[in-house]
Amino acid sequence: MTVEGALRGAAPHLLLDSLRTSLAHLYAAACVDLLLIDYGRTTLRPVEPVQAPAGMPHSPVDAGPAGRVFHTQQPYLFRDVGPTATVCLPVTVRGDRLGVLVVGLPADRATPETTASLARVAETLGHALRVADRHTDLYRRTRRTRPLSVAGEMQWDALPGRACAGPAFDLHAHWEPAYTSGGHLLDWSVTEGELQLVVADGAGPGTPAALVSALALTAVRNARRAGLDLVAQASLTDQALYGQYRGRHALAALLLRLDPADGRAEAVDAGSPTLWRIRGAGTERIELDRQLPLGMFEDTVYTTQRLDLLPGDRLVFVADGTGDPPSGGRHEAPDGPVARAVAATGRLSGADAPAAVVRALRETSPGAPEGVLVLCLDWHGHRPGPPGAGRDGEPAASPPSP
Repeated sequence: MTVEGALRGAAPHLLLDSLRTSLAHLYAAACVDLLLIDYGRTTLRPVEPVQAPAGMPHSPVDAGPAGRVFHTQQPYLFRDVGPTATVCLPVTVRGDRLGVLVVGLPADRATPETTASLARVAETLGHALRVADRHTDLYRRTRRTRPLSVAGEMQWDALPGRACAGPAFDLHAHWEPAYTSGGHLLDWSVTEGELQLVVADGAGPGTPAALVSALALTAVRNARRAGLDLVAQASLTDQALYGQYRGRHALAALLLRLDPADGRAEAVDAGSPTLWRIRGAGTERIELDRQLPLGMFEDTVYTTQRLDLLPGDRLVFVADGTGDPPSGGRHEAPDGPVARAVAATGRLSGADAPAAVVRALRETSPGAPEGVLVLCLDWHGHRPGPPGAGRDGEPAASPPSP
Protein backbone atom coordinates (compact mmCIF):
# COMPACT_ATOMS: atom_id res chain seq x y z
CA MET A 1 0.00 0.00 0.00
CA THR A 2 1.24 3.50 -0.81
CA VAL A 3 1.77 6.15 1.86
CA GLU A 4 -1.21 8.06 0.46
CA GLY A 5 -3.41 4.98 0.70
CA ALA A 6 -2.28 4.31 4.27
CA LEU A 7 -3.05 7.88 5.33
CA ARG A 8 -6.47 7.78 3.69
CA GLY A 9 -7.33 4.58 5.50
CA ALA A 10 -6.08 5.72 8.92
CA ALA A 11 -8.34 7.01 11.66
CA PRO A 12 -8.07 10.82 11.89
CA HIS A 13 -6.25 10.70 15.24
CA LEU A 14 -3.88 7.96 14.05
CA LEU A 15 -2.35 9.62 11.00
CA LEU A 16 1.08 9.75 12.61
CA ASP A 17 0.93 6.09 13.65
CA SER A 18 0.05 5.10 10.09
CA LEU A 19 2.85 7.26 8.69
CA ARG A 20 5.38 5.79 11.09
CA THR A 21 4.51 2.26 9.99
CA SER A 22 4.75 3.17 6.30
CA LEU A 23 8.07 5.02 6.60
CA ALA A 24 9.62 2.28 8.72
CA HIS A 25 8.74 -0.17 5.95
CA LEU A 26 9.77 2.00 3.00
CA TYR A 27 12.81 3.82 4.38
CA ALA A 28 13.75 1.98 7.58
CA ALA A 29 12.84 5.15 9.49
CA ALA A 30 13.68 4.78 13.18
CA CYS A 31 11.45 7.66 14.33
CA VAL A 32 8.90 10.00 12.79
CA ASP A 33 7.55 13.08 14.57
CA LEU A 34 5.32 15.96 13.57
CA LEU A 35 5.70 19.56 14.79
CA LEU A 36 2.72 21.88 14.29
CA ILE A 37 2.84 25.68 14.37
CA ASP A 38 0.94 27.20 17.29
CA TYR A 39 -1.87 29.73 16.81
CA GLY A 40 0.40 32.63 17.77
CA ARG A 41 3.02 31.42 15.27
CA THR A 42 5.80 31.46 17.85
CA THR A 43 6.60 27.76 18.44
CA LEU A 44 6.50 24.41 16.69
CA ARG A 45 4.79 21.91 18.99
CA PRO A 46 5.09 18.10 18.78
CA VAL A 47 2.08 15.86 18.31
CA GLU A 48 2.03 13.36 21.17
CA PRO A 49 3.22 10.71 21.69
CA VAL A 50 6.74 11.60 20.57
CA GLN A 51 8.83 8.83 19.01
CA ALA A 52 12.32 10.40 18.98
CA PRO A 53 14.56 8.72 21.59
CA ALA A 54 15.66 12.05 23.07
CA GLY A 55 12.15 13.47 22.95
CA MET A 56 10.90 16.32 20.80
CA PRO A 57 10.66 19.58 22.77
CA HIS A 58 8.79 22.65 21.63
CA SER A 59 10.92 24.44 19.07
CA PRO A 60 10.99 28.24 18.61
CA VAL A 61 9.80 29.03 15.11
CA ASP A 62 12.78 31.34 14.55
CA ALA A 63 15.51 28.93 15.66
CA GLY A 64 16.88 25.45 15.06
CA PRO A 65 16.60 23.11 12.07
CA ALA A 66 12.80 22.85 12.29
CA GLY A 67 12.41 26.63 12.40
CA ARG A 68 14.75 26.97 9.45
CA VAL A 69 12.66 24.54 7.41
CA PHE A 70 9.41 26.25 8.40
CA HIS A 71 10.69 29.62 7.18
CA THR A 72 12.56 28.53 4.05
CA GLN A 73 10.09 25.80 3.05
CA GLN A 74 13.06 23.71 1.95
CA PRO A 75 13.89 20.20 3.25
CA TYR A 76 16.96 20.00 5.46
CA LEU A 77 19.09 16.87 5.87
CA PHE A 78 21.74 16.72 8.56
CA ARG A 79 23.95 13.97 9.94
CA ASP A 80 23.59 12.96 13.55
CA VAL A 81 26.35 11.64 15.77
CA GLY A 82 26.57 7.96 14.91
CA PRO A 83 25.00 5.92 12.10
CA THR A 84 21.86 8.02 11.74
CA ALA A 85 20.63 11.12 9.95
CA THR A 86 17.63 13.42 10.39
CA VAL A 87 15.48 14.97 7.70
CA CYS A 88 13.21 17.96 8.42
CA LEU A 89 10.48 18.61 5.85
CA PRO A 90 7.87 21.38 5.47
CA VAL A 91 4.23 20.33 5.90
CA THR A 92 2.34 22.85 3.78
CA VAL A 93 -0.99 22.80 1.94
CA ARG A 94 -1.42 25.24 -0.96
CA GLY A 95 0.80 27.79 0.72
CA ASP A 96 -0.62 27.36 4.23
CA ARG A 97 2.28 26.35 6.48
CA LEU A 98 1.12 23.79 9.05
CA GLY A 99 4.40 22.59 10.51
CA VAL A 100 7.45 20.36 10.03
CA LEU A 101 7.85 16.59 9.68
CA VAL A 102 11.00 15.18 11.33
CA VAL A 103 12.23 11.76 10.17
CA GLY A 104 15.17 9.80 11.61
CA LEU A 105 16.89 7.53 9.06
CA PRO A 106 19.88 5.20 8.84
CA ALA A 107 22.76 7.25 7.46
CA ASP A 108 23.06 5.07 4.36
CA ARG A 109 19.41 5.79 3.45
CA ALA A 110 19.77 9.58 3.81
CA THR A 111 20.21 10.45 0.15
CA PRO A 112 18.92 13.41 -1.91
CA GLU A 113 16.51 11.02 -3.62
CA THR A 114 15.09 9.90 -0.28
CA THR A 115 14.79 13.50 0.88
CA ALA A 116 12.85 14.43 -2.26
CA SER A 117 10.55 11.46 -1.82
CA LEU A 118 9.94 12.32 1.84
CA ALA A 119 9.12 15.90 0.84
CA ARG A 120 6.24 14.51 -1.21
CA VAL A 121 5.18 12.44 1.77
CA ALA A 122 5.09 15.56 3.93
CA GLU A 123 2.88 17.30 1.35
CA THR A 124 0.51 14.34 1.35
CA LEU A 125 0.42 14.42 5.15
CA GLY A 126 -0.58 18.10 5.04
CA HIS A 127 -3.64 17.32 2.95
CA ALA A 128 -4.54 14.45 5.27
CA LEU A 129 -4.27 16.75 8.30
CA ARG A 130 -6.70 19.22 6.72
CA VAL A 131 -9.31 16.49 6.36
CA ALA A 132 -8.61 14.96 9.78
CA ASP A 133 -9.15 18.34 11.49
CA ARG A 134 -12.86 17.95 10.81
CA HIS A 135 -13.05 14.77 12.86
CA THR A 136 -10.59 15.09 15.75
CA ASP A 137 -9.37 17.80 18.13
CA LEU A 138 -5.90 16.25 18.50
CA TYR A 139 -4.09 18.56 16.11
CA ARG A 140 -5.90 21.70 17.24
CA ARG A 141 -5.07 20.93 20.87
CA THR A 142 -1.42 20.50 19.88
CA ARG A 143 -1.36 23.98 18.32
CA ARG A 144 -2.37 25.77 21.54
CA THR A 145 0.10 27.19 24.01
CA ARG A 146 -2.82 28.26 26.20
CA PRO A 147 -6.63 28.12 26.06
CA LEU A 148 -8.48 30.13 23.44
CA SER A 149 -11.25 32.52 24.39
CA VAL A 150 -14.72 31.63 23.09
CA ALA A 151 -14.42 34.50 20.59
CA GLY A 152 -11.05 33.23 19.45
CA GLU A 153 -12.45 29.72 19.03
CA MET A 154 -15.26 31.10 16.87
CA GLN A 155 -12.81 33.03 14.72
CA TRP A 156 -10.44 30.11 14.11
CA ASP A 157 -13.37 27.86 13.23
CA ALA A 158 -14.82 30.40 10.80
CA LEU A 159 -11.76 31.65 8.93
CA PRO A 160 -10.35 29.62 6.01
CA GLY A 161 -6.76 29.56 7.24
CA ARG A 162 -3.68 31.71 6.99
CA ALA A 163 -2.59 31.27 3.40
CA CYS A 164 -3.49 30.24 -0.12
CA ALA A 165 -1.23 29.95 -3.17
CA GLY A 166 -1.92 29.66 -6.89
CA PRO A 167 0.14 29.87 -10.08
CA ALA A 168 -0.41 33.65 -10.30
CA PHE A 169 -0.60 34.73 -6.65
CA ASP A 170 0.32 34.10 -3.03
CA LEU A 171 -2.01 35.10 -0.21
CA HIS A 172 -0.89 35.21 3.44
CA ALA A 173 -2.57 36.54 6.58
CA HIS A 174 -1.74 37.01 10.25
CA TRP A 175 -3.74 38.36 13.16
CA GLU A 176 -3.15 39.09 16.81
CA PRO A 177 -4.03 38.53 19.53
CA ALA A 178 -4.31 35.00 18.19
CA TYR A 179 -5.87 33.49 21.31
CA THR A 180 -8.41 36.12 22.36
CA SER A 181 -9.48 38.04 19.25
CA GLY A 182 -12.58 37.16 17.30
CA GLY A 183 -13.91 40.25 15.56
CA HIS A 184 -11.82 40.52 12.38
CA LEU A 185 -13.15 38.80 9.29
CA LEU A 186 -11.24 37.17 6.43
CA ASP A 187 -12.29 34.88 3.61
CA TRP A 188 -11.35 33.95 0.05
CA SER A 189 -12.40 31.73 -2.81
CA VAL A 190 -10.33 30.66 -5.83
CA THR A 191 -11.50 29.37 -9.21
CA GLU A 192 -9.73 29.09 -12.55
CA GLY A 193 -10.86 32.55 -13.58
CA GLU A 194 -10.92 34.58 -10.37
CA LEU A 195 -9.79 35.16 -6.82
CA GLN A 196 -12.40 36.68 -4.52
CA LEU A 197 -11.61 37.86 -1.01
CA VAL A 198 -13.12 39.89 1.80
CA VAL A 199 -11.37 41.57 4.74
CA ALA A 200 -13.26 43.34 7.53
CA ASP A 201 -12.45 45.22 10.72
CA GLY A 202 -13.74 43.76 13.94
CA ALA A 203 -16.90 45.28 15.41
CA GLY A 204 -15.27 45.45 18.83
CA PRO A 205 -13.71 42.90 21.20
CA GLY A 206 -14.98 39.58 22.47
CA THR A 207 -17.91 37.32 21.70
CA PRO A 208 -20.38 40.03 20.54
CA ALA A 209 -17.93 41.05 17.81
CA ALA A 210 -17.36 37.43 16.87
CA LEU A 211 -21.11 36.94 16.46
CA VAL A 212 -21.33 39.96 14.15
CA SER A 213 -18.42 38.70 12.06
CA ALA A 214 -19.85 35.16 11.94
CA LEU A 215 -23.15 36.48 10.57
CA ALA A 216 -21.37 38.68 8.03
CA LEU A 217 -19.07 35.88 6.90
CA THR A 218 -22.00 33.51 6.44
CA ALA A 219 -23.89 36.12 4.42
CA VAL A 220 -20.88 36.83 2.17
CA ARG A 221 -20.32 33.13 1.53
CA ASN A 222 -24.02 32.56 0.88
CA ALA A 223 -24.10 35.30 -1.76
CA ARG A 224 -20.78 34.29 -3.34
CA ARG A 225 -21.74 30.62 -3.56
CA ALA A 226 -25.00 31.63 -5.23
CA GLY A 227 -22.90 33.21 -7.99
CA LEU A 228 -23.69 36.82 -7.08
CA ASP A 229 -21.28 39.63 -7.92
CA LEU A 230 -19.45 41.84 -5.40
CA VAL A 231 -22.22 44.44 -5.24
CA ALA A 232 -24.84 41.80 -4.50
CA GLN A 233 -22.55 40.17 -1.91
CA ALA A 234 -22.14 43.50 -0.12
CA SER A 235 -25.87 44.23 -0.34
CA LEU A 236 -26.96 40.86 1.02
CA THR A 237 -24.48 41.11 3.89
CA ASP A 238 -25.60 44.68 4.59
CA GLN A 239 -29.22 43.52 4.79
CA ALA A 240 -28.39 40.56 7.03
CA LEU A 241 -26.50 42.74 9.52
CA TYR A 242 -29.06 45.53 9.52
CA GLY A 243 -31.92 43.07 9.89
CA GLN A 244 -30.29 41.58 12.98
CA TYR A 245 -28.77 44.67 14.66
CA ARG A 246 -30.69 47.65 13.15
CA GLY A 247 -27.50 49.62 12.65
CA ARG A 248 -26.02 49.06 16.12
CA HIS A 249 -23.17 46.86 14.84
CA ALA A 250 -21.90 47.92 11.43
CA LEU A 251 -18.89 46.25 9.86
CA ALA A 252 -16.22 48.06 7.82
CA ALA A 253 -15.24 45.73 4.99
CA LEU A 254 -13.49 45.53 1.65
CA LEU A 255 -14.54 42.99 -0.99
CA LEU A 256 -12.23 42.36 -3.94
CA ARG A 257 -12.35 40.26 -7.09
CA LEU A 258 -9.12 39.67 -9.06
CA ASP A 259 -8.69 38.12 -12.49
CA PRO A 260 -5.40 36.21 -12.08
CA ALA A 261 -4.86 36.16 -15.84
CA ASP A 262 -4.45 39.91 -16.29
CA GLY A 263 -4.38 41.52 -12.83
CA ARG A 264 -7.60 43.44 -13.31
CA ALA A 265 -9.51 43.83 -10.07
CA GLU A 266 -12.70 45.38 -8.84
CA ALA A 267 -13.48 46.29 -5.26
CA VAL A 268 -16.37 47.31 -3.06
CA ASP A 269 -15.11 49.57 -0.26
CA ALA A 270 -17.65 49.54 2.56
CA GLY A 271 -15.84 51.82 5.02
CA SER A 272 -13.03 49.37 4.70
CA PRO A 273 -9.68 48.44 6.22
CA THR A 274 -6.82 50.42 4.71
CA LEU A 275 -5.28 49.10 1.48
CA TRP A 276 -1.64 49.57 0.50
CA ARG A 277 0.35 48.70 -2.60
CA ILE A 278 4.08 47.98 -2.86
CA ARG A 279 5.25 48.40 -6.44
CA GLY A 280 8.98 48.19 -6.96
CA ALA A 281 10.62 50.36 -4.30
CA GLY A 282 7.52 52.46 -3.70
CA THR A 283 4.75 52.08 -1.13
CA GLU A 284 1.46 53.93 -1.46
CA ARG A 285 -1.96 53.86 0.11
CA ILE A 286 -4.71 53.01 -2.37
CA GLU A 287 -7.40 55.62 -1.90
CA LEU A 288 -10.76 54.06 -2.71
CA ASP A 289 -14.06 55.90 -2.41
CA ARG A 290 -15.35 54.75 0.94
CA GLN A 291 -18.99 53.77 1.05
CA LEU A 292 -21.11 53.09 4.13
CA PRO A 293 -20.09 50.16 6.37
CA LEU A 294 -22.14 47.00 6.06
CA GLY A 295 -25.25 47.01 8.25
CA MET A 296 -25.21 50.72 9.12
CA PHE A 297 -28.39 51.68 7.25
CA GLU A 298 -31.15 49.81 5.49
CA ASP A 299 -30.88 49.18 1.74
CA THR A 300 -27.50 50.84 1.17
CA VAL A 301 -26.51 50.93 -2.50
CA TYR A 302 -22.93 49.84 -3.25
CA THR A 303 -20.80 50.25 -6.36
CA THR A 304 -17.53 48.73 -7.54
CA GLN A 305 -14.24 50.49 -8.31
CA ARG A 306 -11.46 49.39 -10.66
CA LEU A 307 -7.95 48.51 -9.56
CA ASP A 308 -5.24 47.25 -11.91
CA LEU A 309 -2.15 45.32 -10.80
CA LEU A 310 1.21 44.75 -12.44
CA PRO A 311 3.23 41.55 -12.05
CA GLY A 312 5.25 41.85 -8.86
CA ASP A 313 2.72 44.10 -7.09
CA ARG A 314 1.95 43.44 -3.44
CA LEU A 315 -1.35 44.50 -1.87
CA VAL A 316 -1.45 44.77 1.92
CA PHE A 317 -4.80 44.98 3.72
CA VAL A 318 -4.64 46.31 7.29
CA ALA A 319 -7.67 45.85 9.56
CA ASP A 320 -7.13 47.38 13.00
CA GLY A 321 -10.69 48.10 14.08
CA THR A 322 -10.51 51.84 13.48
CA GLY A 323 -10.23 52.30 9.72
CA ASP A 324 -7.19 54.56 10.21
CA PRO A 325 -4.17 53.65 12.34
CA PRO A 326 -3.20 56.08 15.09
CA SER A 327 -0.45 58.54 14.30
CA GLY A 328 3.00 58.10 15.80
CA GLY A 329 3.28 61.73 16.91
CA ARG A 330 1.84 65.25 16.70
CA HIS A 331 3.36 66.06 13.32
CA GLU A 332 2.94 62.66 11.66
CA ALA A 333 0.21 61.73 9.19
CA PRO A 334 -2.56 59.52 10.62
CA ASP A 335 -1.39 56.53 8.61
CA GLY A 336 2.34 57.10 9.21
CA PRO A 337 2.94 54.04 11.43
CA VAL A 338 1.25 51.64 9.05
CA ALA A 339 3.01 53.21 6.04
CA ARG A 340 6.38 52.55 7.68
CA ALA A 341 5.38 49.05 8.75
CA VAL A 342 4.18 48.10 5.27
CA ALA A 343 7.18 49.68 3.49
CA ALA A 344 9.57 47.76 5.75
CA THR A 345 8.22 44.44 4.45
CA GLY A 346 9.11 45.09 0.81
CA ARG A 347 12.02 42.63 0.94
CA LEU A 348 10.28 40.06 3.12
CA SER A 349 8.48 37.06 1.70
CA GLY A 350 4.71 37.21 1.52
CA ALA A 351 4.56 34.59 4.26
CA ASP A 352 6.58 36.71 6.69
CA ALA A 353 5.23 40.17 5.82
CA PRO A 354 1.82 40.06 7.59
CA ALA A 355 3.28 39.08 10.98
CA ALA A 356 5.95 41.76 10.64
CA VAL A 357 3.33 44.46 10.02
CA VAL A 358 1.19 43.24 12.93
CA ARG A 359 4.16 43.26 15.31
CA ALA A 360 5.25 46.72 14.19
CA LEU A 361 1.79 48.18 14.78
CA ARG A 362 1.17 46.49 18.13
CA GLU A 363 4.64 46.93 19.63
CA THR A 364 6.01 50.22 18.35
CA SER A 365 3.04 52.52 17.70
CA PRO A 366 1.66 54.76 20.47
CA GLY A 367 -1.98 53.95 21.09
CA ALA A 368 -1.58 50.60 19.32
CA PRO A 369 -4.88 48.89 18.48
CA GLU A 370 -5.97 45.93 20.59
CA GLY A 371 -6.31 43.65 17.60
CA VAL A 372 -4.85 43.75 14.09
CA LEU A 373 -5.36 41.59 11.00
CA VAL A 374 -3.03 41.95 8.01
CA LEU A 375 -3.46 40.21 4.68
CA CYS A 376 -0.73 40.25 2.02
CA LEU A 377 -1.53 39.47 -1.63
CA ASP A 378 1.42 39.04 -4.00
CA TRP A 379 0.42 38.95 -7.65
CA HIS A 380 3.06 37.35 -9.89
CA GLY A 381 1.23 37.50 -13.19
CA HIS A 382 -0.15 34.63 -15.20
CA ARG A 383 2.20 31.67 -15.48
CA PRO A 384 0.62 29.11 -17.84
CA GLY A 385 1.21 25.46 -17.21
CA PRO A 386 -0.41 22.06 -17.80
CA PRO A 387 -3.48 20.96 -15.79
CA GLY A 388 -2.50 20.17 -12.23
CA ALA A 389 0.62 22.30 -12.42
CA GLY A 390 2.24 23.56 -9.27
CA ARG A 391 2.95 27.18 -8.32
CA ASP A 392 5.74 27.65 -10.85
CA GLY A 393 4.04 25.91 -13.76
CA GLU A 394 5.77 22.59 -13.09
CA PRO A 395 3.72 19.38 -12.90
CA ALA A 396 2.59 18.70 -9.34
CA ALA A 397 4.49 15.81 -7.79
CA SER A 398 2.56 12.68 -6.89
CA PRO A 399 3.01 10.86 -3.59
CA PRO A 400 5.61 8.11 -3.54
CA SER A 401 4.83 4.44 -3.95
CA PRO A 402 6.66 1.65 -2.20
